[in-house]
Amino acid sequence: MSYTIAIVGRPNVGKSTLFNRLLEQRRAIVDDISGVTRDRQYGVADWSGKVFNLIDTGGFVPHGTELFEAEIRTQVNIAVEEADALIFMVDVATGITDLDESMAQMLRKSSKPVFVVVNKVDNGTRELEATEFYSLGFENTFFISSISGSGTGELLDAITAPIPAEVIDREIQEDSIPKFAIVGQPNVGKSSLLNALIGAERSIVSDISGTTRDSIHTHYNLFQKEFMLIDTAGIRKKSKEKDDLEFYSIIRAIRAMDEADVCFIVLDAVKGITAQDITIFSLAVRKGKGVVVLVNKWDMVEKTTNTPRDYEKALKQKLAPFTDVPIIFISAKEKTRIFKAIEVGLEVYAHRNQKIPTAKLNEVMLKAVESYHAPVVRGNVVKVKYVTQLPTPVPSFAFFTNYPDDIKAPYKNYLENKLREHFSLNGVPVRIFFRKK
Repeated sequence: MSYTIAIVGRPNVGKSTLFNRLLEQRRAIVDDISGVTRDRQYGVADWSGKVFNLIDTGGFVPHGTELFEAEIRTQVNIAVEEADALIFMVDVATGITDLDESMAQMLRKSSKPVFVVVNKVDNGTRELEATEFYSLGFENTFFISSISGSGTGELLDAITAPIPAEVIDREIQEDSIPKFAIVGQPNVGKSSLLNALIGAERSIVSDISGTTRDSIHTHYNLFQKEFMLIDTAGIRKKSKEKDDLEFYSIIRAIRAMDEADVCFIVLDAVKGITAQDITIFSLAVRKGKGVVVLVNKWDMVEKTTNTPRDYEKALKQKLAPFTDVPIIFISAKEKTRIFKAIEVGLEVYAHRNQKIPTAKLNEVMLKAVESYHAPVVRGNVVKVKYVTQLPTPVPSFAFFTNYPDDIKAPYKNYLENKLREHFSLNGVPVRIFFRKK
């Protein structure tokens, strides 16, 4: 299940600080200058095993003259439309402003749950002052300090209440057909790829970026291959709305990823990989999806003998540390290697769903442990006794050891590399856990 929460509010109320706290990382630019978050930030947060998508929007200014204020307003509208729940952030230090009133009016029209979060409540006096925000008329109101984190636990309990916990023992449905999401930036050729594969003009294809307005699901059953294709893109056609378009595309791509087993990440061969592409790739990996990178418009690149090899090497450097990913050079327009892409997608799907026999796993991995032991910690010899694969949708392995908390990232990476070396895990993120034996 995909659940998306957007943080909205006027500039400088502390949205980015809260966003960073909920994700436990410094992702957004935080500054005292109002309106610093001009870009949207996206992340995947986890609270007590409940996983949700989190979006930080720019500050809301209802009648701002500056162009970016108008853009932010549009983005907030999109967030309201696309998110499942909204955190409406206000600031106790300034009290209720006209901007807050204006935003509240907008949010009251939405049928989505709205959580009013009064920020900077860090003492008793401010707690009393914060009660004025009840007058905005929303049922759920929370007093927090996003800098110190006080009150955020209660907020997280409330916003994640409708989300089912991700159960680690959830079995994969054996009868479900593979679902492939075609994701990427606007105008990289996602719809052209879909049309080339199914041989029908399902999506409107044009040179105007973002002509696909919604996710399109296509059931494919040809040449003894059956799967579901999900094509995603943005809305809007005007170039000045490019930012909103990318924002919308990302939310749609996130949703499609949640539904999919394998993500075809489509890049433009001429432009090369961009920061936005890396964001999409990282989200797919974080969500544990299989990944195939498709470099489209390869027919438009001038080539020498080593061009594909050099291009792939440069691409993998940008995608590091997860480089065990198939990269295929295609042309949706010329229909070059598009069916190869499907074959590889099906292979990655099989890799993601495989169950490695425990005996085989122990035979291989305990040898790897023998040939390179985990470093001694505080004079303690770390011993790995047993390995098993967990019954999860993403290949996950539990290593039972006497000191699970003392095994550091380099050794974890070594074990992952050994798993990849001996078992078919190309294109699939791997999760490794250490448990007390």
